[in-house]
Amino acid sequence: MQNNETDNNLPTHVAIVMDGNGRWAKKQHLPRMIGHSKGVEAVRQVIEEARQQGIKILSLFAFSKENWQRPHDEIDHLMGLLLKNLQKKQVEELHNNNIRLRVIGDIDALNKAIQKQIQQAEALTENNTAMTVIVAINYSGQWDISHAACQMARDAAEGRIDQADITAPRFAHYLSLSDLPAVDLFIRTSGELRISNFFLWQIAYAELYFTDVLWPDFTREKFLQALDTFKTRQRRFGKVS
Repeated sequence: MQNNETDNNLPTHVAIVMDGNGRWAKKQHLPRMIGHSKGVEAVRQVIEEARQQGIKILSLFAFSKENWQRPHDEIDHLMGLLLKNLQKKQVEELHNNNIRLRVIGDIDALNKAIQKQIQQAEALTENNTAMTVIVAINYSGQWDISHAACQMARDAAEGRIDQADITAPRFAHYLSLSDLPAVDLFIRTSGELRISNFFLWQIAYAELYFTDVLWPDFTREKFLQALDTFKTRQRRFGKVS
């Protein structure tokens, strides 16, 4: 996993915590579920704009492991939205725009219908090259790291690697997205100033961008503002200017 020295240029990899659907709905005096449905339109706008701008990788935090603690009816609605947006019409739209879809996280814990749709969507789009959209479902950064550690420990116990091979670069090969560049720009909406257990390893040298805008109001113009801010950052990766 390489850091991308893209001084004053567009980021290669953008990751977004899409927060604020519930608060948006509350401000509109609407049920929280309406906020989640409205947030889907923001996803569509950002994907379209990212492709148009030449962003190669867009990672979206859709559902965290901690989100299972939410009310059951809200979880059911979120899973229903997820299933709907993994179905043929929505995925074919990505496919027709040469966009690859990948889903990361503890997928085995999801219901079989969603797992099937994920497999079909990934298979349909796997050879697309314009952009890769990563959707993190039942994911957390701590889970990713602990899962990688278990895999590496197993390989060490079975003699496939030596203790001397346990380095940061080697460890990174066991993580989700090990074949892709590290995150350049991390965006969080809704005014919260935290990472919320998203890509803990992958954002080591990411530029952080926090905005008060609630996710359903995060239009393509707001996304462009975040990209413009990135262009002003000087990325040194521990070196001097």
